[in-house]
Amino acid sequence: MIRHYLKTAIRSLTRNSFFTGINLIGLSIGLTCCLLMVLYIRHELSYDQFQEKGARISRVIMEYSFAGGEKTKGNYTSAKVLPAFQQQFPEVESGVRCTMVNRIIRYEDKLFTEKRFLFADSSFFKVFSFPLLQGHPAQVFRHESGLVITESAARKYFGTDNPIGKVLLVSAKQEPFQITGIVADPPSNSQIKFDFIAPFTSLGIPEDTWWNANYTTFLLHRKESDRAALQSQIPAFMDKEMSEPGVHLRYDLEPFFDVHLHSPYDGFEPAGNIQYLYMMGFVAFLLLLVACFTYINLSTARSLERAKEVGIRKVSGALKQQVFWQFSLESILICFVALLVSFGFATVLLPFFNQLADRSLQASQFLDPAFLSIVFGLTLLVGFAAGSYPAVLLSGFLPVSVLKGAFKNTGSGNTLRKSLIVFQFSISVFLLMGTGVVHNQLSYIQNRNLGYSKDHVFVLPLDQKLNDKIDLVKSELRQNPNIQGLSKAYESPVRINGGYGVSKSNLPSSPSWTVTANPVDDEYLKVCNIELLAGENLNRTDIENAETTDSTKFRFAFILNETCARMLGWTPQQAIGQMLFLGNDRPGFVKGVVRDFHFQSMHTAIGPLMMMPGGWANTLLVKTSGGNPENTVAFLKEKWAKLAPYRPFEPRFLDDEFQELYESEKRTATVFNLFSGIAIVLACMGLFGLSAYSARQRMKEIGIRKVLGATVWQITVLLSRSFLLLVLVASLVALPIAWWMMDKWLQDFAYRTDLQIWMFAGSTLMLGVLTLLTVGIQATKAAVGNPVRALRMD
Repeated sequence: MIRHYLKTAIRSLTRNSFFTGINLIGLSIGLTCCLLMVLYIRHELSYDQFQEKGARISRVIMEYSFAGGEKTKGNYTSAKVLPAFQQQFPEVESGVRCTMVNRIIRYEDKLFTEKRFLFADSSFFKVFSFPLLQGHPAQVFRHESGLVITESAARKYFGTDNPIGKVLLVSAKQEPFQITGIVADPPSNSQIKFDFIAPFTSLGIPEDTWWNANYTTFLLHRKESDRAALQSQIPAFMDKEMSEPGVHLRYDLEPFFDVHLHSPYDGFEPAGNIQYLYMMGFVAFLLLLVACFTYINLSTARSLERAKEVGIRKVSGALKQQVFWQFSLESILICFVALLVSFGFATVLLPFFNQLADRSLQASQFLDPAFLSIVFGLTLLVGFAAGSYPAVLLSGFLPVSVLKGAFKNTGSGNTLRKSLIVFQFSISVFLLMGTGVVHNQLSYIQNRNLGYSKDHVFVLPLDQKLNDKIDLVKSELRQNPNIQGLSKAYESPVRINGGYGVSKSNLPSSPSWTVTANPVDDEYLKVCNIELLAGENLNRTDIENAETTDSTKFRFAFILNETCARMLGWTPQQAIGQMLFLGNDRPGFVKGVVRDFHFQSMHTAIGPLMMMPGGWANTLLVKTSGGNPENTVAFLKEKWAKLAPYRPFEPRFLDDEFQELYESEKRTATVFNLFSGIAIVLACMGLFGLSAYSARQRMKEIGIRKVLGATVWQITVLLSRSFLLLVLVASLVALPIAWWMMDKWLQDFAYRTDLQIWMFAGSTLMLGVLTLLTVGIQATKAAVGNPVRALRMD
């Protein structure tokens, strides 16, 4: 029986190749989206699950404030936290302090800047399940010059040679590190990804302060329930440790398995978002529904063509359930053919999808048994669900009515098909509206006055050697007339981090405020084109006074932004000359106040900022005229080879740093573009089927109208009018949902554009035009047909 069903299904599908092709394309597109999304969701949900002790690991989150001010939290701690907690709390079995940095690596003629150089405690391999391929976990960090590298790094530097015992020169100081172990490459679903691991103790970080908070700390509990017990003890312990009045310092314990998808704080890579994962999965599911509805509409559009086939089958003795399973099998068969096609589509599109999702998913993961079982089960469900309504409809035909030509497929079936079209276009309208809002916000970000200039500014890295001869570096680079300014700073104006306490007095009872601070030089404001509202800029004397060892001259000159001056209770003019203490070791006077500028992402409101002279800098900003950029880069490269032959020349534009702040939003825009395009294509395919069905149902009416003198345009408008009404209804359904969801999305930005009605009206207009084009094809075809043939139709 199944063999007979299969032969009949194949014969029917090949006989109607046009509709079969449309169904196949629609289902293939929907299944391709689901294949990629299921692969992505499985990958995200599996993050760090390979860590055998992961359930017992916590990441430590620091929370602090001064004088009852706003609390600041983040994924950073001082080096003191781990040893202090291990000594005080028996719930802590072990732990690891980590920091990921960039390091210059040299081996013979190979010279690279490595961005995944991890410093970690010797307990790293005790806490985390990264398998060592060579070396013993207890021995690899026995000496502070020991170094563990990954398989990939070993191939990069040594090819097929055994790297154990060989020496790499690390950093600008070319410190020798001997390779003591080889570790397997971290999997793609690990939040901790590295190429090199060196001992944390080799950094020489003091462990006597709670405030040098620049490191990530992980705790390993003796059992999972110890996390809650330890968390309850931390406040009392920290109250005893904090002798300074008005200082609030706490630590929260974040479950390790929650870090990737449930934490608001980034780690060694940007944090994921479980809500974003839900959204992606839900949209992919909606697209699959749209594909199913397209199949239903096309199948019911052909119902009249197959009505006589059903009638003859029933007269020949076929039971209702037999007819039902016949048509259900057709649906399941085409779904599995679509699945095979979608595997091909997904494999081809995977590199693009990886770029979009910022992941490294492999096509081989499609062959995972668990993945295949999910996909085959989903396809079977889709096939049955998509085919069940047409099968019920066709199997319910009355053979007498059909064979007499009296069959009419109207009523509730027609209502359902129109409802499906409304649903399809509601999704399309929603995605188009979302696309408009996201692009408008990105345009707002690009065009907003940032308060500084990011155009034609190169960013070069600085190290201790270059800092020690910064005057020579600047002198050499000024030889090029295209270079208009040079400034060294700890951080560029695009992203300034780091919390400091500031007070008006160094007395213990003096209230403190939390500010962001950035060590700069006297050219920073000029190079970045930051407007000075009151007072003066820094000068060479200010820098010398901040760097002197003479206690009688040691003082700082501070530049505040408007928000910082306002927080301290001053207008820009009143702030000039006021005395401040930054931390415990930087006394000085306010010398200038600048206009507020965006020194962080626009997700965050502009906060209080201080700039002051600083000897150490990470960044050299090179302001150019913008003319002859190739010659300027060639000049910089030549000078760099002389000034810093020990490190690669890796210039970046300040504008590139700014664009990186909004990579997530750009991916969101791409997702909306892609999914809205797919939804529109699928909806138009469904609309094509429904318009074909409608035109066929009304052929005699069309013939009579033509005989009575109706024009082609009048008939086209007649058939298109009801579908335009469906688009209008879909827009009305989608508008409040889209407005609410996009308003919620925009609330994540402290500075955002307003929702505008043209975004929503434009989406409706666009779909209206597409509807006219899609329906117009069928309407025009019906309108230009021979009315005599239409009147003779059964």
